[in-house]
Amino acid sequence: MMTDDFRLNRALLPAGFDDLLPPDAAIEAHLIEAMMHVFDLHGYERVKPPLLEFEASLLSGAGTAVAEQTFRLMDPESQRMMALRADTTPQIARIATTRLADAPRPLRLAYAGQCLLARGVQVAPERQVTQSGIELIGIDAAEADAETIVVAAEALESAGVSKISVDLTMPPLVPALLTEANFDPLTRTELSHALDRKDAASVQELAGNSANLLCAMLEAAGPAAATLEALERVALPALVQPMVQRLKTIVAHVNAVLPNLRLTVDPVEFRGYLYHTGVAVTIFAPGRQAELGRGGRYRCDGSEDATGITLYPDQIRAVAPRQLARRRLYLPPGTPVPAAKTARQQGFATVVGFSDPTNVRAEAMRLGCTHLWRNGAAIAIEEC
Repeated sequence: MMTDDFRLNRALLPAGFDDLLPPDAAIEAHLIEAMMHVFDLHGYERVKPPLLEFEASLLSGAGTAVAEQTFRLMDPESQRMMALRADTTPQIARIATTRLADAPRPLRLAYAGQCLLARGVQVAPERQVTQSGIELIGIDAAEADAETIVVAAEALESAGVSKISVDLTMPPLVPALLTEANFDPLTRTELSHALDRKDAASVQELAGNSANLLCAMLEAAGPAAATLEALERVALPALVQPMVQRLKTIVAHVNAVLPNLRLTVDPVEFRGYLYHTGVAVTIFAPGRQAELGRGGRYRCDGSEDATGITLYPDQIRAVAPRQLARRRLYLPPGTPVPAAKTARQQGFATVVGFSDPTNVRAEAMRLGCTHLWRNGAAIAIEEC
């Protein structure tokens, strides 16, 4: 049936793939370049890793976290297995620790490009996604974590998205607490699931002497200031106190630069951050479930400390204000070349006519033009 559908309709695409048409393709390109410009202003230098790499290289280090989402194929040249990137961060880690191993630290790198996922999920069925982001490599400092959050927020503002919520989590915190409490493997698994579901009743039942601590942390989730105050009242084990202190320092640094940025903290959230070793970040637009960005601290190929944030232009485009389309000027045959050049300098997109139409105004409208060149000037269609 699929073969028959394909023969009948060449526009049919595999699930999770779409053609991005005008004006959306141009809007997305504009958003990416606006964000990349902000990255550049903050000292992040652009790199362009390949879409395809050797499987052994791409899926090592941080890349192991996305192995299940990675397409693989055989390279006819080398007869070695290749992989299509599902995430750009592991490639930046490879570049930093190989080609740029001798570059001064901290190393600031930026990127933008396409990624391919083996499968989508219900809330995000797309399998070809765009990523644009930054990585700050070679330093382990709260100031560095805060910088990436600030730069990402400014990049989103440049794309027209100023109302965002930044959710901060500590993925290593819950595993450290469960290890400290020495739960048996079954209880640990059940407790992890209960914390994941935010099921306070099950946590109370399973956690024994740690129940009050874990439930207090569950209840503390919310706006950053209130959560940090609540955590100060909790008797945290010495093992995890540095993690909480690091989080407090990051929040203070971000607030100093962007006091109106909405920051939230969930102390027990640990899903989805398979390679993060410190504070992790998820960016949302208020009222929307889809993520605008994600990132956090990790070990760069297991050797260097690094932190970064990846933004998702596909999702950003859905919440950004619609850009005013560029004015399109229809130039009838015979329009002087200097006039066309001047019009482009004035911000018009020029559409040249190749034959004299019966109705010039109708032809301009048919081609989606907003203006018409008439009597030596650009005239709005509605005024013609």
